[in-house]
Amino acid sequence: MTGRVESALAELGLTLPDVVPPLAAYQPAVRTGVYVYTAGQLPIVDGKLPLTGKVGGEVTPEEAHKLARICALNALAAVKSVAGDLDRIARVVKVVGFVASAPDFTGQPAVLNGASELLGQVLGDKGVHARSAVGVTVLPLDAPVEVEIQVELVED
Repeated sequence: MTGRVESALAELGLTLPDVVPPLAAYQPAVRTGVYVYTAGQLPIVDGKLPLTGKVGGEVTPEEAHKLARICALNALAAVKSVAGDLDRIARVVKVVGFVASAPDFTGQPAVLNGASELLGQVLGDKGVHARSAVGVTVLPLDAPVEVEIQVELVED
């Protein structure tokens, strides 16, 4: 049976992907108490990045916005892998996003709105969160965007 969160994803034409395997020595998500922390999630789809490069250079802000949405979807998959059910999310506490940016690009917050908006669409008020949007020189695999989230779960 599909839960409320996954039904909301389906209404958007999305399905929860498999958890992206780690690229190094870490876990995609770790639970401690009622909190789940995800590792940084790249916009990997079917094992590969749809685009690479710097936002404001090879990648447009609009493309990066869509990639940030994919990162958030991958982060939800990582949360589910340790929480068991996305309906256990009490709230998204924090989102941290990294944008590989061309030297003169300053639109990191608008790019990360792709992740924030998706979380709000599928979780409603539980998706409202604090956030940091950071411009960086380069990300793993030359990804344009990386997103990590922290969520609080309802008590067991």
